[in-house]
Amino acid sequence: MSAAPNQHTLIAPAKLTLSLHITGLRADGYHVIDAVMTTLEVHDTLTVHDDVNTSTVTYSGPFSDGLVGDGRDLVSRALVACGRRARVEVHKHIPHSGGLGGGSADAAAIFRWAGVDDLDLAASIGADVPFCVRGGRARVRGIGEIVEPLADEPGLVTLVVPPLAVSTPLAYRAWDEMGGPSHPTNDLEPAALMVEPELATWKKRITEAAGVEPTLAGSGATWFVLGDHGHIAEDLHDARVMVTRHR
Repeated sequence: MSAAPNQHTLIAPAKLTLSLHITGLRADGYHVIDAVMTTLEVHDTLTVHDDVNTSTVTYSGPFSDGLVGDGRDLVSRALVACGRRARVEVHKHIPHSGGLGGGSADAAAIFRWAGVDDLDLAASIGADVPFCVRGGRARVRGIGEIVEPLADEPGLVTLVVPPLAVSTPLAYRAWDEMGGPSHPTNDLEPAALMVEPELATWKKRITEAAGVEPTLAGSGATWFVLGDHGHIAEDLHDARVMVTRHR
């Protein structure tokens, strides 16, 4: 059976921040970044009904706990920014508060559906939204609004999502308070470890299980190792281990 004319199914792929360096702080308090991001195969699915007078957003799925379409969520804000009204059902497969851009991916799906490609407007919703609008693999600068495409380097990546959540604003605040520490791959890692010390335990466990040190995805709490290390799921039974493709 085909979908009704007013019903649209949207795919919202997760993103992975492969490297992140903080290069400055603007007068308005926003941090300036220089990052490399890639689209992942794991994704949320949005069902959009656009024959309504008032927008509503609902969340379901394995990673929907605590998510509410209260007007402050990124999907609701994206609808307002794009000047559209719709009833949106979001089925969550991207862990939230994990550094994989789940909310940003959902908001970006709304931008694409609405035909809006204004990356400055997208950045006003969230720093990861512009990249998620474009997708692929890219160098991302500014406060997220400068997206420069890079050639795809497809492969597999193993994600380890521990039962933790890290607030991105708190991680950036900690980075400021620590005097702006640098890191070979992710400048936010030292700050995230300060905000959530249990992350260090997970880094050690993943290193022991995989035989290679993981990288923190953005502000966390997800760690990742390039390649297929699905075998570590047995040792890390209290986390969610996902092997997915990246661009």
